[in-house]
Parts: sequence; C-alpha cells; structure tokens
Amino acid sequence: MIRKTLLSLALISSTILAFGQGKKVSLEDVWKRYEFGARSISGLNSMKDGLHYTAITNTAGGTSIEKYSYETGESVGTIISMNQILDNTGKRIQFQDYEFSPDETKVVLATNQESIYRHSSKSRYYVYDLKNNTLDSLATEGKQQLASFSPTRNQVAFVHENKMHIQDLDGEGHELISFGQGEEEAFIAGAVDWVYEEEFSFHKGYDWSGNGNYLAYYQTDEREVPLFSMDIFGKGLYPYEDEFKYPKAGEPNSKVTIHIFDVLNVQDIEVNIPEAYEYIPRIKWVKGKDHLIIFTLNRHQNKLVLWKVNAKDNSITKLFQEEAPSYLEIHDNLTFLNDGSFIWTSEGDGNMHIYHYSSAGKLKKQITKGDWDVTEFYGVDEENATIYYQAAAVTPMEREVYSISLSGKKKKKLSPKTGWNSAEFSEGFKYYINTYSSKDVPTEQTLYNSSGKEIRVVMDNASLKEKLSTYQLAEKEFFNFKTEEGVELNGWMVKPADFDASKQYPVLMFVYGGPGSQTVKNQYDGYNGFYYQALANQGYIIVSVDNRGTGARGRDFRTVTYKELGKYEVEDQISAAKYLGSQNYVDADRIGIWGWSYGGYMSSLCLTKGADVFKMAIAVAPVTNWRFYDSIYTERYMQTPQENPDGYDQNSPINHVAKMEGKYLLVHGSADDNVHLQNTTRMTEALVQANKQFDLFIYPDKNHGIYGGNTRFHLYTMMNNFIKENL
Repeated sequence: MIRKTLLSLALISSTILAFGQGKKVSLEDVWKRYEFGARSISGLNSMKDGLHYTAITNTAGGTSIEKYSYETGESVGTIISMNQILDNTGKRIQFQDYEFSPDETKVVLATNQESIYRHSSKSRYYVYDLKNNTLDSLATEGKQQLASFSPTRNQVAFVHENKMHIQDLDGEGHELISFGQGEEEAFIAGAVDWVYEEEFSFHKGYDWSGNGNYLAYYQTDEREVPLFSMDIFGKGLYPYEDEFKYPKAGEPNSKVTIHIFDVLNVQDIEVNIPEAYEYIPRIKWVKGKDHLIIFTLNRHQNKLVLWKVNAKDNSITKLFQEEAPSYLEIHDNLTFLNDGSFIWTSEGDGNMHIYHYSSAGKLKKQITKGDWDVTEFYGVDEENATIYYQAAAVTPMEREVYSISLSGKKKKKLSPKTGWNSAEFSEGFKYYINTYSSKDVPTEQTLYNSSGKEIRVVMDNASLKEKLSTYQLAEKEFFNFKTEEGVELNGWMVKPADFDASKQYPVLMFVYGGPGSQTVKNQYDGYNGFYYQALANQGYIIVSVDNRGTGARGRDFRTVTYKELGKYEVEDQISAAKYLGSQNYVDADRIGIWGWSYGGYMSSLCLTKGADVFKMAIAVAPVTNWRFYDSIYTERYMQTPQENPDGYDQNSPINHVAKMEGKYLLVHGSADDNVHLQNTTRMTEALVQANKQFDLFIYPDKNHGIYGGNTRFHLYTMMNNFIKENL
C-alpha cells in the first residue's frame, strides 16, 4: 500500500514567483534567450587581509580584476585591467583566470584558454608585476597548464608537454628547471589523466610545500591503459580521429606514483609507499611542516590509507586508515591544526560527520553527531576554536550553514533562510558570503560576519525577480510517499497553473538517480526548472523523485545499490509512477520519463523493466551497460565485470530491450568523451535485433553536455515534440 504525505513548504515572505496571470514561459525563453539564469559574483577570491576580496568584472571596456571591501561592497580600485596590459606585439591581453602571488604583488594571468577535458585546460600564461607594471610570459613555447606561484619565492610552477617546470622570475635569465617524465599517451608529470580528472574531481597534479622548499607531484604512467578513439567530423573533407587513454571497467589503470622535488638542492625523489595500492586520490602538505600526506586507495575503493612522508629524508609512516563495508567517497576535508592534530570527515557511524584526530592518527572526538549528513566542510578558525560547515540537518532537500566549537559544543545555525545555503569564507573567517536560493527565490548573495549577523546584500538578482513577476508560473510542490517495500521517498511536482483536480493529466517524470545525487532540492533552477514550466503550460504534470542510492540520507540509504546499480533505483521509479497513476488527477496510461547520462540509463531501464507503467522515455547520452564506462566510477559501485558479471548484465538496458513496448527517443553527442557513443550504438543494435522501433538523434561533434550555438534549443524542441506526440 502506497501512501502520500504532502510536504507543504510555506512560501517565503520574499517569494517573487507569481502564480496568477502573466506571460507563459516558452522554450525560446528558456533555451534561446536564457531569460531565467541567475547571476552571481564571478572569480571571487578573498585577499590575505581578510577585509577585501577580488572579482573579475566584464564591461564594455574589457575584463578587469577589481578589489572590493567586504564591509561596504565598494570598489577600492582596479587591480589590473586588460586595457593596461599589452603583449610584445602591442595587443591587449584578454584573460580568463588569475592567481595572486603570496605577497599579492604579482598576478599570473591565464589567456587563450583551450579545453582539454571537462575541467582541465591549456592557456598562455603571463605574470604581471603590480608594483613595476611589467609583464612576463612563461619561458616555454606554446600553451601551459596549471601555473601557480611558490608560496615563498619569486617562482612559478607549471606543466608543459606533460612535464613539470619551475621558472625563477628573479634576474634577467629567468632560469627554468624541468623535471618529471612526460610523453604524449605515455607519461604525465604534474597533471592527471582523464579518469582521475573526471572521477576524483581534480586536475592539478602537484602541490607546493608551505615553505616553498619542496614540490610534490603526480607521475603517471598510462602506457598500459587502452586507447579510446572517436571520429571528429569537423568542417573539412575528411574527419579525423581523436584518441585518448580511457580505462573502462575491469581494464588496466594508469600506474601513479608521487615524487617530491627538492627545490633548493634540485633533486627529484620518488616516494616509496610500502603497501600495494591502485589509486592516489589526493596529496596534501601538513600545515607548517615538511610532511606530505599521500592518500592511497585500493581498486575496490573500500580501504583508504593516509601516509605521512618526511620530505627531508623520504621516510614514510602510516598516519590513518579507514575502511567501509561497500565503498568510500573521496573528499578534501583533511585539515591540520597547529599542534599537528587534524580534522577529518567520515561516514563511520552511518552519516557523514566531523571528527578530530591527534597528530598520531588517534581519535580525540567526534564533533558532529546525528541522523543527518555534513555536506560541505568550510574550515577551522583555530584562533576561536570554531569549525564551519554545511549540512542537510533539517531535511535532505535543503542545506544550512553551521558553526560548532572544536569541543563539539555551541552548534549554531548561521543561515537564516529556508532553502539551499552555501558559504564562502574570507581569509581568517571574519566574514562569509552566503549564497541562497529556494524553489521560489533566485540566487541571493549576502555578506555575514562569522557569528551570522547580516552586514549587507551583495547580489539580489532584483531585475530577474522583477522579470519573473510578469510570468504566470506554476508552483513546485514537495511530497513524499512510501513504496510497496515501505521505503519513504521524496519528490517534487509541478502542475499546470490552471490545474483542475477533476481532470486527468499526463505525467512526465525527470530522473537522474545516481549514487549520492539529488534532483529533489529546495533550490532555484533557472534552466530545466523553467523548461518544466513550459511543459506545464502545455498541460503536463512534471515530477521528480529521489530513489534509493541518492544523497544526504546517510551511508546505508546511498549504498543499498552497491554491486547492483539500476536494480533498486528502477524499482523505486516504477513505484513512484504507480503511486502517481493512483491519483485521481493523473492519467495512468500516459506516464513518461526522461533523463540525461545516469538519468538516460535510468529512463531506458524504466521503459524496459517498467513497460507496463511507462508509455514513453527519452534517454540523452545514456550508459547502456556499465562495462562501457570508466574504471574508477563504475568499480566504486559495482566492483569489476570479472568479479561481478551478473551485476553488470542483469540491469543493463541492452539486455531488456525485448520487454519494451513504449515510445523511445535516444539522443547522443558523437564526440562524448565521457559516456561514449558506443553506448548508444550498442543499444541501437540490440533494439534492431529485437525488432523494436525507436527514434534516434546524433549531434555531430558534441560532447556529453550537448551544447553550443542553437544546439540546446534544438534538443529541447525535439524532446518537446516527442513528448507531445507520444504522451
């Protein structure tokens, strides 16, 4: 028996969405003119004094870095403007990113950025001296990667042609030191390979010690990793092949080691880790010491070890070890205090919480406790013995900002508004900028002091709020229900603005559903959220439900899908569709589902396993068998295909196509380096052999995001037409 409890979230007094008369949202508004995207501060960095911050400003006159007072918000001057810097040809330099030197007298500028993968890029880097108004370029031909200043010397480290370099900016010679092994499709020093960047969420593969005497860096040997290739069609007469190293599930990974380069003695030493490992997901220097922490992880990703390396003699000791019954998620929440003790977050008690360990790695105290998750760790104000963090302590659908003492007492909620809150603190933790939104309120950025007192509004998106007040918008309602198995799930629903409970409506469900993800959030969404408004205007009810395996509900809720991705998630989505079909205002014969990436995997599986429930499905860039996806992500949740063949095959949509009865639209970008087009071609062949008719659309040379020019508008128009024809 499924029951429903409607969660009636009271509208905030500052709500600006109008639910009465007004213009109706169109596809052109959302995906051609991008009318509803909210603004926020770009390129914000706190300065060392903790009283000022810098931000990138783009005006008709060009790009500049402006310095602002936290307290007043007033500009106290332009740090640098593209109008004042010229290259050796006299051309203005347009920069996209910047980083100050530790003494804030120089700035490194990234220009002419060129993407490598999703997060990484190459740039032409320049160093501008703010005192002398002089400009230097880094001393290698072509573009570089990841340039950053030494913390103590006038030196810049960077990666060029897969090797590490340190350039000395003092003197006329600008001495350049090169080290590490670099060779295309073989060795990388100082950066990381595709799978580390994508699944461990970093691309800078080196770190300076605090005193600048050492530089630790990743050395990657990817010779045994299989090559993946895809055709780039371009605009020429012949396409060309793009090849890159991509380890699919069960295939060889890169061999990764850590080296420490002694800057003073110009020596490069490999760290000898005494136990076998598969991955090194993080490195971090201990505060104020010549000690490097190296994280190692086994291939199953359920055993993490923190090794402490003394850079002076290369000795190594085991500092800390953590194991999990399923898998561990990697984070950046290791923070060392002045006495050598450290703060760590862990799901050891079933929820993500904050712990304090001694310098020897022994537990001193669990600082936060409760049946809720810490979702972000902001840092420690050691002078005031205070920790700052974000949590889903009220409901998984919201986020709050908190402070708590190192002793675990004096817990205080700092964010006053109900919805989605995140914080960015100044150096020294005197101030923080709280970024807030809710389902009804676009992004607001407000400055607070560290005790939570509001100082001023930084960004309120007033013009967007005014624009929204001229539209007729349907309300997003939150609800929960229990499945047949007694599992309580959260969801949201958008009904047509002129909803009539005596009528029956078709339903389109949106799903992502992957491990740790959430779609059911009390947060503003200026893109898909308004696409759903356009659909609601056409007479559809749109629904999204967070199935088992999703985030902010503790370790056990998330890891129930371990070794069986797709099984419980699809059962929950089918249960949700059945629950919706039992409502008097829903036409149970007209329920569809769509998703992108993991969501495309889910929608494909729902249309096959749930053929009696779903009338249609759209799958954009779907995984169709986890054997085709990368090693780190897939094996974290599934182990290898060699160990768990049934887990891979029993929940692959390819193996269930014979059950499909509804209408199916399959969409992919041909240059998707993440979820390869191979997934769609294999699904296509399976459907053909099962004699199932379906619709297929390929976007030439588009990656996993499928965007650029008119692409998004074209995609959503096609989806909209498919929904109208088949739902």
